Amino acid sequence: MPGAKLPDYELSDHTGKHQKLSELQGSDPMILVLSRGGFCPKDRRQAELLLQLHREMEVGYCQLVTISTDNLLLTNEYRTGVGAHWPFLSDPGRIVQKDLDIAEYTDPEHNPMIPHTLVLEPGLIVFKIYYGYWFSGRPTLEELRQDLRAVTKKFRPDWDITSPEMKAAWQRGDRTKFWPYEKNYVDLLRTRGAI
Repeated sequence: MPGAKLPDYELSDHTGKHQKLSELQGSDPMILVLSRGGFCPKDRRQAELLLQLHREMEVGYCQLVTISTDNLLLTNEYRTGVGAHWPFLSDPGRIVQKDLDIAEYTDPEHNPMIPHTLVLEPGLIVFKIYYGYWFSGRPTLEELRQDLRAVTKKFRPDWDITSPEMKAAWQRGDRTKFWPYEKNYVDLLRTRGAI
């Protein structure tokens, strides 16, 4: 539920590398898609729509991750098939599904998760949850943009750099409230896997 901390699941990504959600999130807001899997046309369509938003999220310092109950091969095919560039995590053991009690009992053949889209504040804190059993229950791109705006505004001290306090801090040489918050750019790029 909103305000709760999501468990820091560690699963294999589409390359087979084990990844923790907290490491993928870093200090940024994150959208986490709990997907039925690549077999589902509704999930594929949602991922295709997220392609556009992901490009905006990258320049806005926000993360996007998809988790499905697909095995590693199917996870990689799902990601490649929709042209995604964000991490897809594979959970064939259904750890997340069981832990969150979100088994889609109406599909015993595939045994997927009930689709959810979670908007997370830094620290894996749940900001908003969308239930997508019916496709219209999934968030629109504009809803996700607005959610990311609210989360970013809430925790980025430099959201409004026009305030007298922020201008005074800059003039004093106090960079602790300005992105990248006292990190140098080389270290920042290293933590984001860019170098």
